[in-house]
Amino acid sequence: MSIRYTEIVKKLPSSVPFVGPEAQERNLKQDFKARIGANESVFGPSLKATLAMQNEIIKTWKYGDPENFDLKHALAKKHMVEAENVVVGEGIDGLLGYLVRLLVEKGDNVVTTDGAYPTFNYHVEGFGGQLHKVPFKDDTEDLEKLLIKVRETSAKILFVSNPNNPMGTINKPLDIERLIQNLPESTILCLDEAYLDFVDTTLIPNISTNIKNVIRMRTFSKAYGMAGLRVGYAIGEKDLILNFEKIRNHFGMSRVSQVGALVALADNEFISEVVKKVALARNKIIDIALGNNCKFIPSHTNFIAIDCMKDAPFAKRVLENLIKKGIFVRMPYSYPQNRCIRVTVGLDSDIDLFEQNFPIALSES
Repeated sequence: MSIRYTEIVKKLPSSVPFVGPEAQERNLKQDFKARIGANESVFGPSLKATLAMQNEIIKTWKYGDPENFDLKHALAKKHMVEAENVVVGEGIDGLLGYLVRLLVEKGDNVVTTDGAYPTFNYHVEGFGGQLHKVPFKDDTEDLEKLLIKVRETSAKILFVSNPNNPMGTINKPLDIERLIQNLPESTILCLDEAYLDFVDTTLIPNISTNIKNVIRMRTFSKAYGMAGLRVGYAIGEKDLILNFEKIRNHFGMSRVSQVGALVALADNEFISEVVKKVALARNKIIDIALGNNCKFIPSHTNFIAIDCMKDAPFAKRVLENLIKKGIFVRMPYSYPQNRCIRVTVGLDSDIDLFEQNFPIALSES
């Protein structure tokens, strides 16, 4: 008797949302000289967090706390909400999977921006949802058109990333708040705020946790430099968060991840320094782009989208040339954003390598 896979799984391609740099290194048979493509923080985690994690390693014979009690309460204090408004998970990717599992059944409609974070789409398709995509407007998520599409489709989820990946743009707080006010009560707004630690506080929307159909997702993978630990969390109305308890992996977090995130959260001086370093490196990348007669997209993240001033095939050749030279970068997937390459901020040595090789990659394309 053959294995009886679900009809949904039978129709899905064997693919992943991203081809990792490790896979590319295996294909190239060499390591990258500069890893500035995955929006990781090359500045690493807080030293205090690193020491705490080293001390915790000897206790890894124990499971992590299935309630994430200490971390949840620390996050609640930071964001001035109740612990019942917070759920912790295995990065935003894991939490997105739980959210889709909570809400999406076969045939249910979901709205997103064409070219936005593909892992969300991966989860929706995995549960049989129907994706409806709205183009960017001026390299920014088009909230008005997204709302229209939600109403047309009676979508269960609207996914918005703010700031946006892959372009680094941001919507004004009042526009986000207006979107929430006009959103049908039956639609959940999933607000991916992975890069919000880099954003000026004046650009952060004010959203009450009493609003039942909004969930905000944050991460320790960016400013906190802990991408490999897989620590994410979401903030929302208590009943919505409570439903995560029905399906989440209660032992998904390791003790080391829990301890590292808890200590990192308290190291405000470290985060302030990282934000400053990111701003400086971002400006260097901007100067390199302008110095090579390219444009850049103003960014509120730890990366810069560089407009190579031609078409998508040209941008792809530029990317491939950089990769051949050992410089790992990425590019947006959808038109017209795919006229760009996307460069994550790095150490001075990383930026120097990019500065040396970018004009060569352009000229050889």
